[in-house]
Amino acid sequence: METNKDQQAAQPGQAPVRRIVIAGGGTAGWMAAAALSRTLGKVLDIKLVESDEIGTVGVGEATIPSLVHFHRLLDIGEQEFMAATNATFKLGISFESWRERGKDYIHSFGMTGTDHWTAGFQHFWHKGVERGLAGDYGDYCLELVAAREHRFGHLSNDGLNYAYHLDATRYARYLRRFSEHFGVERIEARIDKVELDAGGGRIAALQLDSGSRLEADLFIDCTGFRSLLLGQALGVEYEDWSQWLFNDSAIAVQTESVGPAVPYTRSIAHDWGWQWRIPLQNRVGNGMVFSSRYVDDDTARAALLANIEGKVLTEPRVIRFTPGQRKQVWVGNCIGLGLASGFLEPIESTSIHLIQRSLVRLLQTFPTDGVRQAHVDEFNRQTEADVRQIRDFIIAHYKVTDRRDTPYWADAAAMEVPEALRHRIALFRETGQVFRFANELFVENSWVQVMMGQGIHPEQHHRTADLMGDDELRDFLESFRQSIARTVAKLPPHGQYVRQYCAAKG
Repeated sequence: METNKDQQAAQPGQAPVRRIVIAGGGTAGWMAAAALSRTLGKVLDIKLVESDEIGTVGVGEATIPSLVHFHRLLDIGEQEFMAATNATFKLGISFESWRERGKDYIHSFGMTGTDHWTAGFQHFWHKGVERGLAGDYGDYCLELVAAREHRFGHLSNDGLNYAYHLDATRYARYLRRFSEHFGVERIEARIDKVELDAGGGRIAALQLDSGSRLEADLFIDCTGFRSLLLGQALGVEYEDWSQWLFNDSAIAVQTESVGPAVPYTRSIAHDWGWQWRIPLQNRVGNGMVFSSRYVDDDTARAALLANIEGKVLTEPRVIRFTPGQRKQVWVGNCIGLGLASGFLEPIESTSIHLIQRSLVRLLQTFPTDGVRQAHVDEFNRQTEADVRQIRDFIIAHYKVTDRRDTPYWADAAAMEVPEALRHRIALFRETGQVFRFANELFVENSWVQVMMGQGIHPEQHHRTADLMGDDELRDFLESFRQSIARTVAKLPPHGQYVRQYCAAKG
């Protein structure tokens, strides 16, 4: 006779998760394979199916500091990883001509100054500017000064916040070797058909062009923009955010390095989009992100090729995308990861971070005894919150600008934005205060750097800053500036440090 426990286990959707199939490779697929195999590989059967005939986007070469922590969780050696992926260090992003032509700023990692429990550092800096006692806001941020002076080095107690520039194709290869060491089986094949169960709400199997059939308890869709499982087979609707994020196209090209790699990503504004420059050890990743509503491919390609340095190594290729997100990223026994779940745009290097967040979330609440709807709902809720908060931060780069010199920038500045972002902007403009959601990716200092860098000057500061006399405020500000200057002066040039620490292999 079946027990209640047996009946529960046999109910639809409650089968124990022992077999996982990852559909697609690339960064998303092999990050999933690495995370799952390193943590649960001894109790799971993990297969990844991909085809060498299907290319990957492979241009997501800039990251944010969360990847450093992800690698530590998986016990990935930094020097080995960086040498294998041609990687360099990243301390932030240089935004050039975003506020207005010829005016640049850096959105750096780390903190600026130090906060009082009643008010952020920006209020004391604002008062210092008012009294003629303060320098540039960036002078009080270690990472920003180091980036500006092209210096880098590891400090004790993780005193310097950083991320990486890396070769996405080599990264996928590195993670493949890592994953196969922990038992992941790679299957070379194309997916011919996604087979659903009788109810149509779960995936039963993948039919491959080899004639074989892959069954699993949990499927992870890493098929890129095609979203073969989540989008096409399960029919999960895509929410289009083009009304706020105008860019829908990118052109990517690689060039030879012509000088030392700088420790930051360059984001250079154009009349109808922006250009990236990502320095690796022996080449540079370049690209143009633009809106097809405002410029054609040929004009964008010509502008990109006219604004690069070094010999062109690859043929420029156009990538199309629709900014937005699947309304659900976990349905039944299928989770969409990376581009299969949605895409914003690469301006703040958040794509790999969102892959990582989903994987950590999955591992922390892994459905060992079966997929529960409450768990699925919570996963979707948290993912939606993460993506919408990042979306609003990206929108702010376009909304908050003094540029009105082209239709693209004028329309961006005039657009209506989501209510939460409208509130953030108004609050900072009127009071200098920053509103953040709990567990939000971008910290207060990120919002301050971007909103001031884009041209917002708060109308007032917190009264706590008025309690300091001139001498006290001058000493308070100067102590930070001098301490940072001394620390940065001791750091080696970034290129020299990379050569000594993690020179590329091949």
